[in-house]
Amino acid sequence: MNVTISGKNIEVTQGLKTAVLEKLGKLEKYFTPETTIQVTLSVEKERQKIEVTIPVKGSIIRSEQVSNDMYVSIDLVEEVIERQLRKYKKKIVDKHQAAGNFQKEYMENDYLENEEIEIIRTKKFDMKPMYPEDACLQMELLGHSFFVFCNAETEQINVVYKRKGNTYGLLEPDV
Repeated sequence: MNVTISGKNIEVTQGLKTAVLEKLGKLEKYFTPETTIQVTLSVEKERQKIEVTIPVKGSIIRSEQVSNDMYVSIDLVEEVIERQLRKYKKKIVDKHQAAGNFQKEYMENDYLENEEIEIIRTKKFDMKPMYPEDACLQMELLGHSFFVFCNAETEQINVVYKRKGNTYGLLEPDV
């Protein structure tokens, strides 16, 4: 695997290079030695972003992760890439396509490794009726990207969510 690391608004230190190579090195078991992986690290205000692009035969495997710590972003991106690889492998196997950039051993293993959906946490909370604007305020106070609430006007369960550009969305059932 050939890993190319570049930086935008950030100096790619030896520590960052080591962290990236260590994390993405786990992907080596999937790819042939000639596979090229492009990694871009960037900083925008407080956002520490890593973008990983892996061209494979007929497609691109790509992940972008953002956090307030570059090392956290690096950890997250490897998990996402592995999940995408399992999906891509399933597609290749199901359609009987050529393996291209993938190791023969990886393609021969069963592709249903950890495809089960597993709920690892359940939360229960009291739903007091509130207006969508109040729900948005509550969501911001909690630091979440969505909030489930009972709409005081319709008495139905609704969801408010944060959109790009500091705007909000409202999901309500079509009854």
